[in-house]
Amino acid sequence: MTTTESEKYSVLPSMHRRFGRVKRSMGFNATTPAQWRRWRKTLRAKLMELTGYDTMVKCPLRPKITEEIDCGDYRRQRVEIQTEPGIIMPVYVLIPKFARGRTSAVINPHGHGGGGKVAVAGVRDNPLVAESIEGHNYDYGVQFARAGLISFCPDARGFGERQEKPARGNVLTASCTWINNMAQPLGQTVTGMWVWDLHRLIDYIQTRKDCDGDRIGCAGLSGGGLQTLWTTALDDRIRAAVVSGYFYGYQQSLLEKNTNCSCNYVPHLYETIDMGDLAALIAPRPLMIETGTQDTLNGADGVNNVLPQVRIAAKAYRLLDAGKNLRHDVFEGEHRWHGTVSVPWLTKLLTS
Repeated sequence: MTTTESEKYSVLPSMHRRFGRVKRSMGFNATTPAQWRRWRKTLRAKLMELTGYDTMVKCPLRPKITEEIDCGDYRRQRVEIQTEPGIIMPVYVLIPKFARGRTSAVINPHGHGGGGKVAVAGVRDNPLVAESIEGHNYDYGVQFARAGLISFCPDARGFGERQEKPARGNVLTASCTWINNMAQPLGQTVTGMWVWDLHRLIDYIQTRKDCDGDRIGCAGLSGGGLQTLWTTALDDRIRAAVVSGYFYGYQQSLLEKNTNCSCNYVPHLYETIDMGDLAALIAPRPLMIETGTQDTLNGADGVNNVLPQVRIAAKAYRLLDAGKNLRHDVFEGEHRWHGTVSVPWLTKLLTS
């Protein structure tokens, strides 16, 4: 059977047609700040339902510092917190040695292909992780710590020390597919779990005497961008955010590129919003989007699949008289953390 003959049996064309019919039923369309506030409240509740966030169970954090290592210009703690009953999240905390008193903090969630928190925290003991750090400029937790922020680098469920059994043996392997296979029939999703865990991490940060709980940012690459976007959209305690390598139209970047990791897929998501609507929930708080011109995850139209989503967000920012708080850093390059503009930008916002 030729490729042309086989394509006529594909379900993808019908999915494109359905996307066009049902997309964005709750997309941003407010024309007054009051309408935006009502839309935000309603959409947040809907997204918590779709992701299973509202099924999560709160419990005591029971934080425990298990080690502390001198890394030269910063100290690295390993901390464990309980995010749900029996669910433990390991976190590396990078503390600048020159930090004094209550210091601004940044959450730096990781993406795929770096072994979880180790890449973001610049731990290069494993050659595969070291190679990933070099290829993706992945140690942005270290970059923020050296800029003066206390960086929190957690393992998301399914990564690093939290790999499920089928993934163990290769630190770079993610467990998202197996977790979503377990979770979705039970009304939960990987996305909901990740966002819940990061919101519990905020709870923990606000208990630390060395952190300013009113000055918390979030910044991440790729799957870390996913976590940053959703976490910030659903929690106003994040003061400012950087979403890198994860901002584009769903139809090209996730429907067409449907072999992407299952952590991207939330039931009924495309019927409800597109990615620009998540950013509209963040307004008027400062948000920077990093886009590599050669990033294949942008979709078939490249940056032109990103710009319409930025425009959706920009409408919300303008409506709230905060247009200057939305920044788009388009850089020449592939799928990687840029940081040249975003690190000083976020650091200034959190420390000034």
